[in-house]
Amino acid sequence: MTAATHSTLFPQVPETADAVLDGLDPEQREVALALTGPVCVLAGAGTGKTRAITHRIAYGVRSGRLQPASVLAVTFTNRAAGEMRGRLRQLGAGGVQARTFHSAALRQLQFFWPKAVGGDLPRLLERKIQLVADAAARCRIRLDRNELRDATGEIEWAKVTQTVPADYPAIVAKAHRDAPRDPAEISQIYAMYEQLKRDRSVIDFEDVLLLTVGILQDRHDIADQIRSQYQHFVVDEYQDVSPLQQRLLDLWLGDRDNLCVVGDASQTIYSFTGATPDHLLNFRTRHPGATVVKLVRDYRSTPQVVHLANGLLSQARGRAAEHRLELISQRDPGPDPVYTEYADEPTEAEGTARRVRDLIAAGVPAGEIAVLYRINAQSEVYEQALADAGVPYQLRGAERFFERQEVREAGIALRGAARAGGNDSLLDDAEDLPAQVRAVLSTKGWTSQPPAGSGAVRDRWESLAALVRLAEDFARARSGATLSDLVAELDERAAAQHAPTVQGVTLASLHSAKGLEWDAVFLVGLTEGMMPITYAKTDEQIEEERRLLYVGVTRARHHLTLSWALSRSPGGRASRRPSRFLKGLRPGSGSLGTVASGGSGSFERGAAAGRRKPRGPVLCRVCGATLTEAGAMKLMRCEDCPSDMDEALYERLRDWRADQARELGQPAYCVFTDKTLMAIAERVPATGGELSSISGVGARKLDRFGTDVLAICAGGDGGAGHDDR
Repeated sequence: MTAATHSTLFPQVPETADAVLDGLDPEQREVALALTGPVCVLAGAGTGKTRAITHRIAYGVRSGRLQPASVLAVTFTNRAAGEMRGRLRQLGAGGVQARTFHSAALRQLQFFWPKAVGGDLPRLLERKIQLVADAAARCRIRLDRNELRDATGEIEWAKVTQTVPADYPAIVAKAHRDAPRDPAEISQIYAMYEQLKRDRSVIDFEDVLLLTVGILQDRHDIADQIRSQYQHFVVDEYQDVSPLQQRLLDLWLGDRDNLCVVGDASQTIYSFTGATPDHLLNFRTRHPGATVVKLVRDYRSTPQVVHLANGLLSQARGRAAEHRLELISQRDPGPDPVYTEYADEPTEAEGTARRVRDLIAAGVPAGEIAVLYRINAQSEVYEQALADAGVPYQLRGAERFFERQEVREAGIALRGAARAGGNDSLLDDAEDLPAQVRAVLSTKGWTSQPPAGSGAVRDRWESLAALVRLAEDFARARSGATLSDLVAELDERAAAQHAPTVQGVTLASLHSAKGLEWDAVFLVGLTEGMMPITYAKTDEQIEEERRLLYVGVTRARHHLTLSWALSRSPGGRASRRPSRFLKGLRPGSGSLGTVASGGSGSFERGAAAGRRKPRGPVLCRVCGATLTEAGAMKLMRCEDCPSDMDEALYERLRDWRADQARELGQPAYCVFTDKTLMAIAERVPATGGELSSISGVGARKLDRFGTDVLAICAGGDGGAGHDDR
């Protein structure tokens, strides 16, 4: 087992402080032992940085050199903070505060507001977009939905960079930032937004930091009180710190230097939110005596993936590139990356879905596969293709697991059963812990087979199924564990936001994939204009796009596929070019240096898709317009063109699909999606050829379901059944 590989899902708490250090590699151990003074950890992707810093904190606590309540560990997402709390608990270092900047600041603001200002803290505005809309209306500036979202993001950027409304136009010009509207208009909306907040006695997310900074600057007694509590600070993802967050950190520290920062300049991908790697890159200048440790042993990815990641950064330019880390894989060799060129986007999505299905058939769990794209708008065609291929998926960005209503209800039911013990008749026939959990959750909607459908019912079942799997893992790891033990584990996980995994292929943007990893990753849509994105103009913006692709590459443990399409829609002009970032890396694209030379990996032109006849443009059968969206192409008409769907036929198809899904134990969309059923009900095919011409009815589904569907279209009940091929 390598130093960073996971042990069991529920590892035993180390018996001694020295045991906390077991299994760390030399560099991770150096981090763990550096408990005083400024420490800078430069940690490449997959090198076990979270392991290093959590073991550092745990070793300090277990050895008595750090008091748990005196440590504040800060990161950037609730998920990361929850993971850190969970790991510290498993290492016997409970009681350490691990929070986001905003969470830590909000606690302090709520506690000290009555003393510093008086009265109650103004209400926190959960979503500012409506207030921005009101501000724009007051300024008589019309914004559509996208412009409103962009203006809101621009106000957030201005606040975290400590830019006031009057200075906004000049600062934007100096930063060469592309404003979504005339900077003078944004400045006007921003000023009115701040006025409306004051009028309505509300504060926003950024105000939490600004007000905390203001109180700590003005009230030295309060600053001293916070500094007396927190003696040691750890900051994860330090390359993402904004100027405002750095100012708050400086005030927390005061004149002390017990600060450990961890980061990687090559993973700076959030500059649009005000993040800058300058604080990480300048750390040794600000702290000349700092201990600096580099983590470059990559435990996540195979040598083939690491070779590509290193090659990608070897072409980088700029200050962050000067501090890049060359990773060294610690894993056994795996398959070469696959580069695939497709004729158009639907074909790319279909080819990706087939590869995903093949991986699942080969034994790769669906939850260990991800399809990553540059912008969220790209997801629809992949949702459609995966559904057509019968592959379950989940979109990244859903609500927190333990905040879901069904999970809260399940927790209440499990807690009640644990209290009742042997007096609960539900548990009479349950021989072990997993059986008890299944019995209890069966009253909340869990069944041994998943329900039909892809909506709320399926989502609820997936949540409950995740709890069942967690109980099974817990029972294997804790011999003799009781239902009460599991409830306690769930409570601690809920407090830490340490959720179990819900199965399904992940669809996510590259930005939202940061901090995650999968066995197999598909990087799709890698064309000029998308990667780098078309609005990346300056050298700095282009380099951030390169780093974004680097983050995507380093999410893969074993399988990595990179693909692009030469046109957007079938029959379109093949005018697109693969991303410039792949030059010298993909086979046959030339060489750009020793690390990148050779272009290791295999190159294909559409593989499975290449056997098909070229597809012409898809035209709306109602108005004749060229169709580009996945849903419209499936229906063969514009979404807003009139439909001639046979409603009764559609309902019969839906009833048949529900029966099929239930019998197969699959989501309904894995039989046919709603759009495919709509297309069938509109076109009422009479032959297999007519049915197979409908998008979403491939050879496999025609073979399995064609007889039934044609019978239903002909007025029958579709009772011919299916085989299991």
